[in-house]
Amino acid sequence: MQPAYWDPVPYARSLVTTTTGSPVFTGVWAERHWLNVPGPFYGANTDTMEFGREAAPHHVAYAREHEFVYRQPVNAFETEALVEAARIEPYSGYACDGDDHWTVGSVRDWWRDRGRVRAWALAAAAEREAEEDERYRGHHQDAAQGHRDFAAHIDDSLEAYLRGYLFWLDQRREPRPGEALPRL
Repeated sequence: MQPAYWDPVPYARSLVTTTTGSPVFTGVWAERHWLNVPGPFYGANTDTMEFGREAAPHHVAYAREHEFVYRQPVNAFETEALVEAARIEPYSGYACDGDDHWTVGSVRDWWRDRGRVRAWALAAAAEREAEEDERYRGHHQDAAQGHRDFAAHIDDSLEAYLRGYLFWLDQRREPRPGEALPRL
């Protein structure tokens, strides 16, 4: 059974400290993309090469000029994928300090605005599907799928995740089985 919330940050940091090379998480909160779902990870000043879905297709989507996190990781496997997406991003524009910035109120504000986010995702999917350059057709179709997956996540599982995340932000601990979760 999936816990109401699992904190992926300690595991992500352990993955990053076991490697050498360039820093991985240097994104700046003030530069984060507005489409990032609330949680510890976000894309900020990322590149336009659109590599992130190669490593984390269930977590990363594209907004033409940036990559962003549309689904936060909920286990070690998913965290590894998102860390790999951050590793291959040339400008190290991902960050994992969202817990230091999101508040219960700002998460609720993001959730209230989800209709605009969902509409953007579906419009972006349609735009990518309409791309005519056959050389990049597969890439555009994958990007469109990411946008459709984002809209589906908003419809299906994001509310449950965010309720667990609200508990985490308020209590700074993972909820125990049976504990009531805050409402959005």
